[in-house]
Amino acid sequence: MTLKECKKEEKADKEFQKKFKFEGSIEVLTQMMVDPAVTEKRGGGKNLPLRPGEILDVIQFTNQEQILCRNSQRRYGYVPRAVMLHL
Repeated sequence: MTLKECKKEEKADKEFQKKFKFEGSIEVLTQMMVDPAVTEKRGGGKNLPLRPGEILDVIQFTNQEQILCRNSQRRYGYVPRAVMLHL
């Protein structure tokens, strides 16, 4: 990884911590897959855009209805638990 990419990741992580009021280090708890049967959904606000079959990193289990996740483009957002499958 180049220095430029490293700084870009650091900046994205800091923006995430500020936007979601997340304290501490960002650790991946597990990985889950978006249900392949779900239709593609656009993100908005704090919600993550979803693609069927996409593998997401789980950062935090926030409540019974949603999970805080990160996608392969290092974007963060909430995802409904109902559309997530365990790997």
